[in-house]
Amino acid sequence: MTITTAPLNIINRTAAATAGMGSGGKKVMITGVSRGLGRALALELAKRGHTVIGCSRTQEKLNSLQSELSSDQHLLLNADMRSNNGVEELAKIVMEKKGVPDIIVNNAGTINRNNKIWEVPVEEFDAVIDTNVKGIANVLRHFIPLMLPNKRGIIVNMSSGWGRSGAALVAPYCASKWAVEGLSRSVAKEVPDGIAVVALNPGVIHTEMLESCFGTSASSYQAPDAWASKAATLILNLTGADNGASLTV
Repeated sequence: MTITTAPLNIINRTAAATAGMGSGGKKVMITGVSRGLGRALALELAKRGHTVIGCSRTQEKLNSLQSELSSDQHLLLNADMRSNNGVEELAKIVMEKKGVPDIIVNNAGTINRNNKIWEVPVEEFDAVIDTNVKGIANVLRHFIPLMLPNKRGIIVNMSSGWGRSGAALVAPYCASKWAVEGLSRSVAKEVPDGIAVVALNPGVIHTEMLESCFGTSASSYQAPDAWASKAATLILNLTGADNGASLTV
């Protein structure tokens, strides 16, 4: 299987995204926005003048993020991506209040505790698949139809290096991210020109999820805010020409 990395044209494009897009900027929906990479990306995009539409299951953390965003142009919603009905309702609210997002970042994810597959509890395995795979499918199901009339929109599905390789003790997580890669490439063949569906490996970042795997050594990796600066530029510069790509920050 051939894996493509971020093409040079993405890196070399005019970096209008670096400082925002002028008045209004872009509307970017981020799932799993209340912590880790999602939170860091939301803060970076807001700093650049873009509108953040954030989703999370944790209202307390949404409230904390709202206080940091310090602007009423953003929309933070309590929603569970694992619920098809919940995402359907989310799409209605987003359309009513903000219209169709220009970019969707399917970031919500979870990982199993380090364990051999036969020792991973059934409920834990299901939680990984329901969040990391079905959660993305729910968003695709209800938001792609909103993008179709204008044939415009970027969908970024967060993958992982472990979605392109394998690792012991995190088989459920690896399986879910391999699914994200396959789902992204397949759906990319179903959308019209102008819409792009890409899988994005964020790299190895110091987050709570990494700590669950690596323990204290996770702190030797880059922090989410440092990552967000690079990730935001890459994501904001994606176009329909990138449809079907498997990229890496």
